[in-house]
Amino acid sequence: MSLLVSSEQSVGEIERRLRIPQPTVSKHLRVLREAGFVEATVDAQHRLYRLRPEPFQEVDAWLAPFRRFWSRHVDALERHLDRLDQLPPPSKKTRRKR
Repeated sequence: MSLLVSSEQSVGEIERRLRIPQPTVSKHLRVLREAGFVEATVDAQHRLYRLRPEPFQEVDAWLAPFRRFWSRHVDALERHLDRLDQLPPPSKKTRRKR
């Protein structure tokens, strides 16, 4: 779906960029369209897909009260990952033959 955030895309463009077979792309887009997350317009012989922002806004509003439950944990994870980035890489130990 991230390909559709910035612009409309055809099935062929999505297929080329993600290197996924056309039938798979079409199936995913059909599911997203039926769920209301994307919409399609016809341009000559191409069907162009774009995201519909409304369903994502609804999900965001629904999640708002729950964010307090995980935001503290996500912040702690971010701090932990930052500390890991600052550690020197682990040394490679050679295995002794038995």
